[in-house]
Amino acid sequence: MTRALRSIRSADNVTADLPELHTGDRMSREEFHRVYERTPRHIRAELIGGIVYVASPLKLRHGTNHIPLASVLFAYEASTPGVQSGDNTTVLLGEDAEPQPDLFLRILPEYGGQSKTLRDDYLSGPPELIAEIASSSRAIDLHAKREDYARHGVLEYLVVCVREQELRWFDLGSNQEHSHPSDGILQMRAFPGLWIDVPALFGKDFARLMSTLQKGLATEEHANFVTQLALVRGGRKKRKH
Repeated sequence: MTRALRSIRSADNVTADLPELHTGDRMSREEFHRVYERTPRHIRAELIGGIVYVASPLKLRHGTNHIPLASVLFAYEASTPGVQSGDNTTVLLGEDAEPQPDLFLRILPEYGGQSKTLRDDYLSGPPELIAEIASSSRAIDLHAKREDYARHGVLEYLVVCVREQELRWFDLGSNQEHSHPSDGILQMRAFPGLWIDVPALFGKDFARLMSTLQKGLATEEHANFVTQLALVRGGRKKRKH
């Protein structure tokens, strides 16, 4: 591993020498996390399969394609008690994996989800759904990250391919990529009622995105999902008492 040492001043003004993070370095998650916590905030890095990736600065095209999908996930959260969406959050995924996905959607642990929130406010374990906005990071998102997410238990994976104007949809449990239906509306499996209108997503048509989502939220599948989450939550409360 490259170990070009530099001086980093900590919050209590104590100076310590730590290795820099460089793309291609091999680290354990424990070592990566220790260094990354003391790396300047403007630097974004991830550990994928034990390999460090330091991200390039994000350009306008990334940001403008991030917002529409984030809006759909947040609107779904607002109508689905027990579900939480997030943006650019470090995930302690495994002993050799600490990604920082662009977006995630998870079932909260008290509702039966497979991730948990640690006392220091980090997310540990796989969110049920992860989404990445792929421009300069396309090769990593479609290969190294996809493999890592599948290996650690993420159920569904979305990749917004900016240049190609396409949304790739993967069922990681079965290691399959879903084809798009003729109407261009993706209906997520892990989150019933989460309908994503792909043409509207890339056309930045917010009204159509929300209208399509509302149709998904009005389905019996979504109602059953909400009921199921509530039953899990209620059962866990009873066991505590």
